[in-house]
Amino acid sequence: MLPEISRSMLKNSLVLALFAAVTVAVVAITQQSTESRIIEAERAAQIRTLGEILPAYSYDNALLDNVIALNEPLLGHRAETPAYLATLAGQPAAVILQASAPDGYSGTISLLIGIMADGTLSGVRVIHHKETPGLGDRIELAKSPWIKSFDGKSLSNPAQRGWAVKKDQGDFDQFAGATITPRAVVAAVHKALQYFDQHHAELFAQLNTAQVKP
Repeated sequence: MLPEISRSMLKNSLVLALFAAVTVAVVAITQQSTESRIIEAERAAQIRTLGEILPAYSYDNALLDNVIALNEPLLGHRAETPAYLATLAGQPAAVILQASAPDGYSGTISLLIGIMADGTLSGVRVIHHKETPGLGDRIELAKSPWIKSFDGKSLSNPAQRGWAVKKDQGDFDQFAGATITPRAVVAAVHKALQYFDQHHAELFAQLNTAQVKP
């Protein structure tokens, strides 16, 4: 027969082991539930952002389920980067490209660029930058409507000389005290249109092999 102290220690050990097992189970369930909610929230945020670039009536497929990987120096890519293919009634409607302007005033500016099947820009949004608050950050829609000046533009509208800021005899406004930032964005958008012009058939040919982004 075990001494009283041994029985007490055994009982406490069993209680602690049970408590530890329950705690691990609760943590695992909570983590799994939290991860699921985070993934859903991230997906919803992506859908909202893409929806700002393409009008809802212009496509009828799930953009996040029609993704291809690009690694294109003209777009400033340094690794495989997702592009989103849009269709309407089964036909190519648009593509949303990710592009980088490496020559921003404070570093690389990351962009989402929506281009309709006819080569017209549906919208451009800045998704990451380190530009100076109050100056270069006016490339953000929340700070200025400047980024909307690309809406409806194309490779031929304006003509090539127009794809520059007004200080460089182009068609696009610059910011007072911050010319470098808009200059970089204009150049990156122009390069994206050039890329689309050269590769649009190739891009849309991948619709049947587009995969859900991991």
